[in-house]
Amino acid sequence: MFMVHRHQEPQAGQSRTVRFEGRDFGGQVSLFLVDAEPGRGSALHVHPYTETWVVRKGEAEFTVGGEQTRAYPGDIVVAAANIPHRFENVGDDRLEIVCIHANDTIVQELVQV
Repeated sequence: MFMVHRHQEPQAGQSRTVRFEGRDFGGQVSLFLVDAEPGRGSALHVHPYTETWVVRKGEAEFTVGGEQTRAYPGDIVVAAANIPHRFENVGDDRLEIVCIHANDTIVQELVQV
Protein backbone atom coordinates (compact mmCIF):
# COMPACT_ATOMS: atom_id res chain seq x y z
CA MET A 1 0.00 0.00 0.00
CA PHE A 2 1.12 3.57 -0.59
CA MET A 3 -0.07 7.13 0.00
CA VAL A 4 0.75 10.25 -2.05
CA HIS A 5 1.12 13.81 -0.78
CA ARG A 6 0.34 15.89 -3.88
CA HIS A 7 2.19 19.13 -4.56
CA GLN A 8 0.07 22.30 -4.47
CA GLU A 9 1.25 25.66 -5.74
CA PRO A 10 1.25 28.24 -2.93
CA GLN A 11 -1.12 31.19 -3.04
CA ALA A 12 0.32 34.68 -3.55
CA GLY A 13 2.11 35.79 -0.37
CA GLN A 14 2.08 32.24 1.05
CA SER A 15 5.30 30.45 2.06
CA ARG A 16 6.80 28.22 -0.64
CA THR A 17 8.06 25.79 2.03
CA VAL A 18 6.25 22.45 2.23
CA ARG A 19 5.92 20.71 5.61
CA PHE A 20 5.47 16.92 5.60
CA GLU A 21 4.95 14.86 8.75
CA GLY A 22 5.41 11.16 8.22
CA ARG A 23 2.92 10.00 10.84
CA ASP A 24 0.07 11.41 8.71
CA PHE A 25 1.06 8.92 5.99
CA GLY A 26 2.27 5.99 8.09
CA GLY A 27 5.91 7.05 7.72
CA GLN A 28 8.67 7.38 10.28
CA VAL A 29 10.43 10.40 8.75
CA SER A 30 9.29 14.03 8.45
CA LEU A 31 10.67 16.83 6.31
CA PHE A 32 10.51 20.37 5.00
CA LEU A 33 10.97 21.18 1.31
CA VAL A 34 12.39 24.69 1.60
CA ASP A 35 12.30 27.25 -1.23
CA ALA A 36 13.70 30.46 0.28
CA GLU A 37 14.64 33.87 -1.08
CA PRO A 38 18.12 35.33 -0.46
CA GLY A 39 18.57 36.40 3.16
CA ARG A 40 15.83 34.08 4.44
CA GLY A 41 16.29 31.03 6.65
CA SER A 42 15.30 29.44 9.91
CA ALA A 43 15.51 30.81 13.42
CA LEU A 44 17.93 29.12 15.84
CA HIS A 45 16.19 25.98 17.12
CA VAL A 46 16.79 22.47 18.44
CA HIS A 47 15.28 18.98 17.95
CA PRO A 48 15.51 15.85 20.15
CA TYR A 49 16.68 13.93 17.03
CA THR A 50 19.14 14.47 14.17
CA GLU A 51 18.33 16.74 11.26
CA THR A 52 19.82 16.20 7.81
CA TRP A 53 19.82 18.84 5.06
CA VAL A 54 20.25 18.18 1.36
CA VAL A 55 21.05 21.30 -0.65
CA ARG A 56 19.37 21.10 -4.05
CA LYS A 57 19.90 24.66 -5.34
CA GLY A 58 21.62 27.80 -4.08
CA GLU A 59 24.07 28.51 -1.28
CA ALA A 60 23.31 28.05 2.40
CA GLU A 61 25.17 28.91 5.58
CA PHE A 62 24.53 26.49 8.43
CA THR A 63 25.18 27.24 12.08
CA VAL A 64 25.36 24.12 14.23
CA GLY A 65 26.38 24.64 17.83
CA GLY A 66 29.10 27.29 17.67
CA GLU A 67 30.32 26.31 14.19
CA GLN A 68 29.39 27.57 10.72
CA THR A 69 29.77 26.05 7.29
CA ARG A 70 28.66 26.82 3.74
CA ALA A 71 26.91 24.22 1.62
CA TYR A 72 26.22 24.08 -2.11
CA PRO A 73 24.08 21.96 -4.47
CA GLY A 74 24.64 18.27 -3.78
CA ASP A 75 26.05 18.83 -0.28
CA ILE A 76 24.54 17.05 2.71
CA VAL A 77 24.84 18.52 6.23
CA VAL A 78 23.87 16.67 9.42
CA ALA A 79 23.24 18.18 12.87
CA ALA A 80 23.27 16.00 15.97
CA ALA A 81 20.27 15.80 18.29
CA ASN A 82 19.85 18.53 20.91
CA ILE A 83 22.37 20.91 19.27
CA PRO A 84 21.02 24.40 18.39
CA HIS A 85 21.15 25.04 14.65
CA ARG A 86 19.86 27.22 11.82
CA PHE A 87 20.38 27.91 8.14
CA GLU A 88 20.28 30.99 5.92
CA ASN A 89 20.23 31.56 2.17
CA VAL A 90 23.48 33.48 1.61
CA GLY A 91 23.40 33.24 -2.18
CA ASP A 92 21.98 35.55 -4.83
CA ASP A 93 19.28 33.11 -6.00
CA ARG A 94 16.58 31.02 -4.34
CA LEU A 95 17.69 28.30 -1.93
CA GLU A 96 16.11 24.87 -2.29
CA ILE A 97 16.91 22.39 0.47
CA VAL A 98 15.32 19.29 1.93
CA CYS A 99 15.33 19.28 5.75
CA ILE A 100 14.96 15.66 6.89
CA HIS A 101 13.76 15.04 10.45
CA ALA A 102 14.47 11.59 11.88
CA ASN A 103 11.04 11.41 13.51
CA ASP A 104 7.46 10.79 12.44
CA THR A 105 6.54 14.33 13.58
CA ILE A 106 8.46 17.59 13.62
CA VAL A 107 9.43 18.52 17.17
CA GLN A 108 11.13 21.92 17.26
CA GLU A 109 11.97 24.28 20.10
CA LEU A 110 13.20 27.83 19.40
CA VAL A 111 16.41 28.87 21.15
CA GLN A 112 16.61 32.34 22.65
CA VAL A 113 19.86 34.18 21.89
